[in-house]
Amino acid sequence: METRELTCINCPLGCGLTVTIDGDDISVTGNTCPRGEAYGKKEVTNPTRIVTSSVVVENGTIERVSVKTAGDIPKGKIFDIMDEIHKIKVKAPVHIGDVIITNVADTGVDIVASKDVEAV
Repeated sequence: METRELTCINCPLGCGLTVTIDGDDISVTGNTCPRGEAYGKKEVTNPTRIVTSSVVVENGTIERVSVKTAGDIPKGKIFDIMDEIHKIKVKAPVHIGDVIITNVADTGVDIVASKDVEAV
């Protein structure tokens, strides 16, 4: 049996969770809502994250545009994703929601712009 202490990040309450793993049986205590239980189970079986960063913009009114993954990605892919993000440059104009990288690091998730940048 294994026990992990986590802080739920699904809402501002930040409940202290205790997740107990006993083979295939996973139990969560300390949560004040069902989202905390789901988060605790997911975090110990298949942790995912949203990645945020920025990309260089050529000929834009600012030098970088903020970007993020369009959905959750496996936690273990973060460094592969950041490697791809650091290699890319985009040309202005860039608009919120523009796909900057398709299927980043073979995750099936795109990197999208989260800010508008106009051309100079």
